[in-house]
Amino acid sequence: MGELALGLAYLAAGLGAGIVTVGAGIGIGKIAASAMDGTARQPEAGGAIRITMIIAAAMIEGVALFGAVICFLLASIK
Repeated sequence: MGELALGLAYLAAGLGAGIVTVGAGIGIGKIAASAMDGTARQPEAGGAIRITMIIAAAMIEGVALFGAVICFLLASIK
């Protein structure tokens, strides 16, 4: 693999990791906003909403971490 191709692979991995991170941030932000809205509408359901929010945020973080690892693994192929 030439130097240009290797440089482009690193650039693509960096951009991919950035896109994954931005997507995860947007997803977790939407979850948090919806949870706050739901808790404001029904305060007695706050505990259940919080637990569901934390589980969903953990799943999004897992997918984001997986995506970032795949980006860096693809960049390390020689």
